[in-house]
This record gives sequence, C-alpha cells and structure tokens, in this order.
Amino acid sequence: MKFAVYGKGGIGKSTISCNLSIAFSRRGQRVLQIGCDPKHDSTFTLTGFLIPTIIDTLQNKDYHYEDIWPEDVIYQGYGKVNCVEAGGPPAGAGCGGYVVGETVKLLKELNAFYEYDIILFDVLGDVVCGGFAAPLNYSDYCLIITDNSFDALFAANRITASVREKARTHPLRLVGLVANRTNKRDLIDRYINSCPMPVLEILPLIEDIRISRVQGKTLFEIAESNTQLLYICDYYLNIADHLLSFPEGVIPNELNDQQLFKLLSDFYLDSTIRDKENINNEFLLI
Repeated sequence: MKFAVYGKGGIGKSTISCNLSIAFSRRGQRVLQIGCDPKHDSTFTLTGFLIPTIIDTLQNKDYHYEDIWPEDVIYQGYGKVNCVEAGGPPAGAGCGGYVVGETVKLLKELNAFYEYDIILFDVLGDVVCGGFAAPLNYSDYCLIITDNSFDALFAANRITASVREKARTHPLRLVGLVANRTNKRDLIDRYINSCPMPVLEILPLIEDIRISRVQGKTLFEIAESNTQLLYICDYYLNIADHLLSFPEGVIPNELNDQQLFKLLSDFYLDSTIRDKENINNEFLLI
C-alpha cells in the first residue's frame, strides 16, 4: 500500500510519518519512507542525519541511471525503515512534481519501488496544486494531518479537493484525518459533519512529541530508554493497525471557500453554537 501524507505546513507531518513508518515496521511490514520536501529532513529522526537527495545523486551522476545503485539513494533508518529523500528544485525554479517523478522513476529502475509492503510519501505542506500533488498519482490513499484550528482545516479542505480531483483518473481514496496536538476537537467535528470523512486518531498536545523532533529521534527510539513514553507509541500503532486493515476510504466532497469560512467563522463568532456543540459532546461522552 502507498500513502501520501499531507497537511498544513508545520502541523507535524514528518514527526507522524516517521513514527507511523516504525509502527508499520513493528507490524512486520517492509517500509520505505520518501521525503518530498526540498529541505530534505523528512527522515531525519529515522536516520539521524540529512541523507543525500535523489536529485543531488542524479546530478552527480549526470543523470546516468545505470550508474546508480540502491545504496546510493536508499538509507536504512531506525526500526529497519528504509528512507529516501527526493529533494527539490532550486528555490524559484523548476517543478516539485518533476522531482517526485524522477524519484519514482529511479526507484523503479532499481527494482525498489515494488519491494515494499508500505511506501509512505511525506509531502511538503499543503501544496496540492501542480508538482507537489504528484505523490497522489502514485498513492492508494491520502492521509491528512490537521489540528483543531481554522488554518489547518482550511488546508485540509484544499487537500480534500485535490483528492477528489485525482480520484477521477487514479484509484485514490482519502483514508481519513489524524488530528495532531489536539486537546479539543469541536471545530474538527463541525467540519466533518459537513464534509464526511473518518477521523483515525486524536493525538493530544504532548511535549515529549515536540521534543523528540529536536532530539533527532523518534518516540519509539526514545521509549527504549524511557518506558513512560510507550503509551505515546500506542497512538501510532493504532493508526497503523487501522491502515493495515485495507480501509475502503472515501472520495470526499470538499466545501467551497465561502461555505468553509462561514462554517468555521460562525463557530468562533457565535458563542451559542459553541455552547450547544459542547453540550452535545458532553452528552455523547456520558
């Protein structure tokens, strides 16, 4: 299975992607994580360093694919997760989609693209137009990372639109949302009531998750010496278990911008809406 992970910039996609890759590996899957960001740090917490990018390697070899070996571009990280960084074009020039296409082309040339049970594309920000929508062309599912904020849900809605459009010509489905750094989900619930899609997991705001990125390690690696963090790893294992069940996924119907602004801004501006939905949520919890 192939997953493309999208979400608002800075929402925590790479942290979730790395820990999710290990969770897949812990479930006996052969995993390849492909970073699709020009700053090529998607796999940093898996490998402990910034690995060379596909584009850098191709340039060094004058684009002679026959001179490149798997070990030139595929690095094994923590938990036996294999890692690739696509890299990107120079700032203000080139196309990110070309870079992703060249990455997939090279991996196929190396007979590596079909050797894995799981391939996970960790994609730059919420850019779903043109080049950086390219990972959706190669994916079975899109996974959106969000939180309980206006900006994150606006980005999620844009990604949703891209999934719907790509699903016209590709066997692509939206597998659902993962809410990161989220202690309240009232705004998320309001959105998915209007644009139905599964919510796979709610990751609360936990300082140890943020610190792990600074430490350059995954939660799974840190938990080896601090077993009090094992409960955090269970969140990622739960997501992996759901995804390994071959979920049907959905072809979503996004809201237009006017509908979305009204939906979310009304929630912020009208306290009676918030109070009513909080009461409903409390009733459901009871």
